[in-house]
Amino acid sequence: VTVRCIITFVRVAMLRKNTRLRKEFLYRKSLEGKERETYEKKRKIRNALAEGKPIPTELLDEQDELRHEIDLEDETSKKPKLMVDDEYARAGVVDPKIFITTSHDPSSRLILFAKEISRLIPNCSKLNRGRHQIAELVSACRSNEVTDLIVVHETRGEPDGLIITHLPYGPTAYFGISGTVLRHDIKTSTAMPQVFPHLIFHNFSTSLGSRVQNILKHIFPVPSRDDSRRVVTFSNDNDHISFRHHYFEKAGYKKVDLKELGPRFEMKLYKIKLGTIDMEDADDEYNLRPFMNTAKKRQSL
Repeated sequence: VTVRCIITFVRVAMLRKNTRLRKEFLYRKSLEGKERETYEKKRKIRNALAEGKPIPTELLDEQDELRHEIDLEDETSKKPKLMVDDEYARAGVVDPKIFITTSHDPSSRLILFAKEISRLIPNCSKLNRGRHQIAELVSACRSNEVTDLIVVHETRGEPDGLIITHLPYGPTAYFGISGTVLRHDIKTSTAMPQVFPHLIFHNFSTSLGSRVQNILKHIFPVPSRDDSRRVVTFSNDNDHISFRHHYFEKAGYKKVDLKELGPRFEMKLYKIKLGTIDMEDADDEYNLRPFMNTAKKRQSL
């Protein structure tokens, strides 16, 4: 009985701590809109002073206070602090620690796909899903200082979904995947090097594209060697992200041999949630709507 009481007490304490930290995180998030509004007001005043134009009439009542704050700012402090700064504050200082798991009752192909992803990403460990619920996995990951949890899904034995949730408080990106080709299906595939890969992001030009790029790049550690020959590529073409994994070797002067390591697949972003995967009440930062598919000229990434 005593042991059960201690376990219950520890669980309640952890829940209270996570609730308190989540409230602090949401409070910082609510301040972002106010900081953005103040930043826009200061920008208008700076532009008016630089161009010798009168201060906009809607800012006349606040100009003295805003101009005083402008005088105290430098190049770093004048930029508004975004949520990305809080979410990935330790990125680049501490190597990410990744766990990957599957949906319930996975097929052999999905298990193999998850295994290949775990070998592809450094510091990544594969978890057998079993009967564990998502909330239990997220709680265990938080307790073990895991930075990201990846969940892969399937339909009729074919991988078709990939979820990346950043811990402890989000964000969570939902991708649909298609055209999956595993390593053993690639004839030119060679042994997997263990060196950290270089990352290539192509055509992520919008603010949402930069957001997706941050989510994807922070599941990989910073390469410790400049001469690493592993390359992971995320290439965006009309909001469809092509994932490729290569290894190159110098075959002579001005000649390079490129070998595909695999796996390869296509990704399509359909949602970004401001929270972890177990938070049902978290707000959506981006959601792909049905009418967006008909707008051929509109590109989100």
